[in-house]
Amino acid sequence: MKNITKSIIALFTVFAVACSSDDVEDRPVIMPVDAPVLLAPENGNSYVLTVENATMQAERFVWSAANFDQDVAITYEVEIDSTGHDFDNPASLGSTVGGSQLSVSVETLNNAVSSVGGMAFEEGTFDVRVKASVNGTFEPMYSNVMTISVTPYVALDPELFMVGAIQGSYGLGEWDNTTAIPMRYVGNGTTKVFEAYVKVNTGQGFKFIGEQGTWDNGNYGTIGGAQDGVLENSGGSSDLKVADVDGPGLYYVRVDIDALTYKAVKMNWGVIGDATPAGWGDETPMTYDFATNLYTFTGTLANGELKMRSKNVGQAIYSEDWKFAVGNSAEKFAYDTGAPNFPITAGSYTITLSIDFDGTATVTGL
Repeated sequence: MKNITKSIIALFTVFAVACSSDDVEDRPVIMPVDAPVLLAPENGNSYVLTVENATMQAERFVWSAANFDQDVAITYEVEIDSTGHDFDNPASLGSTVGGSQLSVSVETLNNAVSSVGGMAFEEGTFDVRVKASVNGTFEPMYSNVMTISVTPYVALDPELFMVGAIQGSYGLGEWDNTTAIPMRYVGNGTTKVFEAYVKVNTGQGFKFIGEQGTWDNGNYGTIGGAQDGVLENSGGSSDLKVADVDGPGLYYVRVDIDALTYKAVKMNWGVIGDATPAGWGDETPMTYDFATNLYTFTGTLANGELKMRSKNVGQAIYSEDWKFAVGNSAEKFAYDTGAPNFPITAGSYTITLSIDFDGTATVTGL
């Protein structure tokens, strides 16, 4: 019985080995034959990258197909490294399966160049190649190398806070720098420009600081109390008192820390459109209540459309009528000039508009 069992086991072993050998022999042999050839960009191309163009295409990398002697799915990856580093730790610009080109954005190229030692705003040279691989299990092939020059940027993410008596209007302790209110950053990634939509009463002063909880990381105020749009960074700087000239209201405040300047304009909002009394030619004013921070229009509207607009601020800051407008978008903002119009059916309306510190808008009555 033992001998019969041993014979059966031996028979199955021989069969299994034979099958395994057949499987191996039937498998296609994948061999690297022709490496891809990088065709574009041209050797020596130069790129000066800017944050304003971050989403635009920096370059389209193009190559010829690799040949692994079989009809297989080939993954192509574009690699970049600092010249002279021999791709010892390259960055990836992206990959594609079976393709012969790759579009690379300014932001992607900038991040890759920065990760392999590129210095912001300084031109450097970088080597680029294409890696061709199959399932990650076979030795990859690499294309020829192109050398390009790239000047990367660094995108700033600065902060600025408003501190002063105005905090009391937002349920905070006046002049408490630990709860200083964050301003909205509106710079382009290389500039330090901020804005806020803030209620200011007569006699209320405020300043700007660079960090909550301390006066030592930027302390920006007026020079000698002059309300002339000029700032200084000093513990001896004086308060801004913008409402002492134009009275209580909601003010648009814009600060340029690079230039040490500011602008403050009391916002006048109105409804505008073919549904409103003045049509699209001019705003019909809304009244403002300081306590509730509400602009209100009460009156009769016609069939048509409307928006809310603050022409006076657009003119004062940008010399453009439509820089500040609120439309019928899901999330409403004082600066969303591209939002659609509100559709109006003829009738009597009470419309209210409130604008938060960061420009977020709330509309009722429509």
